[in-house]
Amino acid sequence: MRILHTMLRVGNLDRSVAFYTEVLGMKELRRKEYPEGRFTNAFVGYQPESQGAVLELTWNWDQTCYDLGDGYGHVALAVDDVYAACERIRDRGGRISREPGPMKHGSTILAFAEDPDGYKIELLERD
Repeated sequence: MRILHTMLRVGNLDRSVAFYTEVLGMKELRRKEYPEGRFTNAFVGYQPESQGAVLELTWNWDQTCYDLGDGYGHVALAVDDVYAACERIRDRGGRISREPGPMKHGSTILAFAEDPDGYKIELLERD
């Protein structure tokens, strides 16, 4: 077994795809509309689905926002340099919600960004 994807419900599919592709540098891998169900799925990631896990962005046509609840944590991305990654995200219009630095009670360098729907994206510096 392997993880295929994580699904996030989004309020505006084009805005979310733009964030993940233009701000975080992912590629849109595929998109499919389901008119009878009134929703569209778009899959984004850094590599083909056959090679690694991706994100499934689901837009329900009649819903523009969601309550994220308190059970969701974050999606984590490995980066070579957290400080540089945050600058790139800011330069591309992204929002950094936790500035880069060591994690509490540890030495791992990390930061957090937020997507347009408020989902947290953890940026972890590779060792």
